[in-house]
Amino acid sequence: MKRLCLALSLLLVSNFALAQNPVSAKARAIHDSALVVDTHADTPQRFLDENFDIGSTDPKDIGHISLDKARAGNLGAEFFSIWVEPKTNQGHYAQHTMDLIDSVYQQAARHPDRMMMAFSVADIERAHQDKKLAALMGIEGGHSIENDIHLLRDFYRLGVRYMTLSWSNTNEWADSSGDLNDAAVPHHNGLTDFGKQVVLEMNRLGMMVDISHVADKTFWDTIATTKAPVIASHSSARALTDAPRNMTDDMLRAVAKNGGVVQVNFFNGFDDQSFWNATQAQAKERDAAVAAYLEQQKAAGKPVTYLDEDRIEREWQAKIPRPPLKSLIDHIDHIAKVAGVDHVGLGSDFDGVSGQTPEGIDSAADLPKITQALLDRGYSAEDIHKILGGNLLRVFREVERISREMQAQSQAR
Repeated sequence: MKRLCLALSLLLVSNFALAQNPVSAKARAIHDSALVVDTHADTPQRFLDENFDIGSTDPKDIGHISLDKARAGNLGAEFFSIWVEPKTNQGHYAQHTMDLIDSVYQQAARHPDRMMMAFSVADIERAHQDKKLAALMGIEGGHSIENDIHLLRDFYRLGVRYMTLSWSNTNEWADSSGDLNDAAVPHHNGLTDFGKQVVLEMNRLGMMVDISHVADKTFWDTIATTKAPVIASHSSARALTDAPRNMTDDMLRAVAKNGGVVQVNFFNGFDDQSFWNATQAQAKERDAAVAAYLEQQKAAGKPVTYLDEDRIEREWQAKIPRPPLKSLIDHIDHIAKVAGVDHVGLGSDFDGVSGQTPEGIDSAADLPKITQALLDRGYSAEDIHKILGGNLLRVFREVERISREMQAQSQAR
């Protein structure tokens, strides 16, 4: 009976997701034969703050990721973002990082028949073979290591397989794109010497270096320092949407030369210029509304979490019309043309973009629509497979190989 209920649930999720944008049998076959990898979902915030169960079948759940939604969209591997909000967690970044890591392990332990922790390309492939979701982790923001290279190694031992050098906040060793215009923030003109040591240690460990969120100078310093391919775990193209979080064409070409991959963000603000302009126009009022609510909660002695801010941001962004799926596909297409089809993938930012994804992409169950859209633009099945996950797996393998080489060289000295 339990299996029957699960099958019916999956069928309902899949049918609902595809009702408005039908996916052809050909596109579905291409999609279902791929190993689909997404490099960024903020669902651990929900695990920790909402006590959300990834096995939930609640039809009212507005989240992007659940086991049913992942199965319906043939999502094979998800990198769960370990993101520590820097303001509310000052003084205990590492502790909160540990709590979020633990939350992912707890979900995998709760659903061993459908989900498994993965730490390598081989693990991802094994999970796919066993029809389980491969759960990986990436730290979003170098402040999590608290300027301690030993903590970086500890997080690797716990399973973290990429780290975004900065989040929207500049840390003590890497400038961020998020606060470059804030004169109150001390900046470093890119990476400090310690920041370069972090990059090289990540290379040695086999942890992918993520350049999403970093300032332009930090990007170029990273490219000049790294011995392994880099990833942009959730970034789009600045030529199409002029947001500082996006990458210029010169950056895209540099990532291609480096052998890395740019995983396209699904956030409307990074994929559609009109949406970005509208979010900037409402920013002052929106930020004031968030600040007022947080102050009210503090005054009442109530705890404040990421979800409080997210709820208000959802309300404000819901005032802006959602752009069409075409906006997202345009970014994939642009990066494929500028960097090459071997250097683009998917980095959704699911559960981290306040619900603001393009029309038709309401959860992981809708991923087949991307395959249909790429097929409609003339992409071959082989190239679609690369975009859906093959490119990321290639980069991950190369990072693993370079790690083995660097460790062998250090042992031979």
